[in-house]
Amino acid sequence: MLFMTIAEYIANQLFNHGVKFVFGIPGGPSIPYMEAFKAAGIEFILTSNEASAGIMADVTARLTGIPGVCHATFGPGATNIATGVGGALLDRSAVIVFTSEIADNMINRTTQMNINHQKLFEPLTKATFRLNRDNVVEVMESAIRICQESYPGPVHIGLPSDISGIDIETSSEEGFLAETTFFHNDIQKILSMLEKSRRPLLAVGLTAARLGIQNELLEFIDRYRMPVVITPMAKGLIPEDHPCYAGVLFHSLSDYLEDIYEKTDLVIGLGYDPVEFNYESWKPDVPLIHFDTIESDLPDGAGVIRYTGPAREWFSILKNLNISSLIFDQSFIKGIRNEMDSVFNGFTSHFGPSAVLKILQDELPGNVILTCDVGSHLHLVGQFWKTHGKSKIIMTNGWSGMGFGIPAALAAQINKPDATVVCITGDGGFLMMAGEMITAKRYNLPVIVVVFSDGELNLIKVKQSWNDISPYGTILYQDDLFGADNFFGITVIRADSHESMRTAIIEALSDNEPVIINAVIDPEDYKWLIVRR
Repeated sequence: MLFMTIAEYIANQLFNHGVKFVFGIPGGPSIPYMEAFKAAGIEFILTSNEASAGIMADVTARLTGIPGVCHATFGPGATNIATGVGGALLDRSAVIVFTSEIADNMINRTTQMNINHQKLFEPLTKATFRLNRDNVVEVMESAIRICQESYPGPVHIGLPSDISGIDIETSSEEGFLAETTFFHNDIQKILSMLEKSRRPLLAVGLTAARLGIQNELLEFIDRYRMPVVITPMAKGLIPEDHPCYAGVLFHSLSDYLEDIYEKTDLVIGLGYDPVEFNYESWKPDVPLIHFDTIESDLPDGAGVIRYTGPAREWFSILKNLNISSLIFDQSFIKGIRNEMDSVFNGFTSHFGPSAVLKILQDELPGNVILTCDVGSHLHLVGQFWKTHGKSKIIMTNGWSGMGFGIPAALAAQINKPDATVVCITGDGGFLMMAGEMITAKRYNLPVIVVVFSDGELNLIKVKQSWNDISPYGTILYQDDLFGADNFFGITVIRADSHESMRTAIIEALSDNEPVIINAVIDPEDYKWLIVRR
C-alpha cells in the first residue's frame, strides 16, 4: 500500500494519465494542489480569465487525446470557468475541472463565495463529484474514465478547502474495467436501404473527425464516389479538392448544396453529431441511416434508422451499397463547388473579410493550426479555408461561445510549440478575451492574432437586417480599435489594404513572439455570403 496526501494523489494520477498542464486561476486553497502538480511534473498555466482556462483544457484534449484539466476557486471562479466547461460538453472534449469548495462544516451556511458547485455543474458536465477522504480513489478513477467515454465531455470534481493535506492509503495496482454496452441494430433494414439507393449523400460530422477515420473515409469515397457534405467541426477531414467533396453545412453559401439534395434518395450520416446542425434543418425528405458510437436523439420518422457501434463496423456495413447502380455525376459536384468558390472570389477585389482570408491562405504555411472565434468571419472560414488535408482548424460549433479563438490559440501553441498558430477573431471576440494577450506574453507564445476589425457585432447586425430591423446594440467602438502600435506591450500591425495585409503577415511570421494584426475591413461581404437560417 502507498501513502500520500490527497493533493499528491490527484497530481500523480493526472501525471500517470499523460497530463502535462493544468489551466486556471488559483485561490488560497489551491496552493497545496499547485505544489503537488509542480512536484509531479505538471505545469500550472495561469490565465487571465477562468473561462479561458476551460477553453484551453478543451483544446488540449482535442490536440493530444489526453484529458484537459482546468481549475478555479470558489463561487465567482467556478461560475467563470463554467463557460469553458460548457464548451467542452457540447464540443465533445474530455476535460476534468477542479473547483475549490467550502469545507464541510460551512457548506450549508451563509458564507462568502459559497454556492452549490454540484448544482452549478450538473447540467454542464457528464458527472460532478465532491471529494472526501474516503472517495478520492474512486472519484479520480471514475472521472478519468467518464470524461473519455463516448461522447467525451467534462467531469467536475469539487475540492473541499480543508482536505488537501489529508493522508490516504492507495493501492499501486489501481484500475477499472470498462463496461460493455450492447445495442439493438436492425441490420437487415439498413442493408435493404443501402441496396435500394442509387443517389446516396454522405454527411460526415464531429464524431467522425474526433475518431480520426480520415484514411478509411477517403478509401470509401474513392471507391463509391458519392457526394459528401461535412459539418464545420469536421473541416479538414476531406481535402477540399476531392472529387466527392461538396461543401460545409450551415456555413457561407451552403444553400448552393440544395441542388445536390434535390437529386439525393438517401442520406447516410457518418459520425454526424446533431449538436452542430440538426438533420431536420437541412436534410431532404428522404430516408436517413445514422451511424454513431452512441444512441443519440434524432427526428422521429419511419425513414430514420440508427446504427450504433464502432467506426470499423460502419464501413463494413456500407460495403453493401450497390456500387454498380450508383449514378451521381462527380462533375456535377465539382460544378457546385466551383460556383461557390467563384462567388467568394468575386468579393476579394476590395479589402473585406474575403480578401483578408484569401491573403492569409496565400501567405501562411500549409500546415498552420488555425483557431477561429465565433462571428460572421467563421462562416467564411468554415466554408472557404482550404486545409488540403494538412492544416487544422479549431473552432467551437456545438457551444458557439464568443471569445473562443484567443485561448484556443494559446492552448494550441502550448501543446504544439513548434507549430505556426494563427487565431482569426472578430473585434467583439477579441474584446472578450483581450486579457489573454498578457498570458501569451507571459509564456512567450508566438501566436498571430488576426482581428477582423469592423467596429460592430456584424452577425447580429446581419440577422437584424433579415428581419427588416435597423442596427441596434451592435456598435462596439468608434475610430480605431487599438489606436496604437502596441497592446499590453505586444506589437500591433495595422492592415487596411491588400498590400499592407501581406506585409503584416510576413512581418508577423518573422517574429518569435505574439503579434496582433489589426485588419480594418469593410464588412459588406457578410451580407451576401452568410446564409439565412
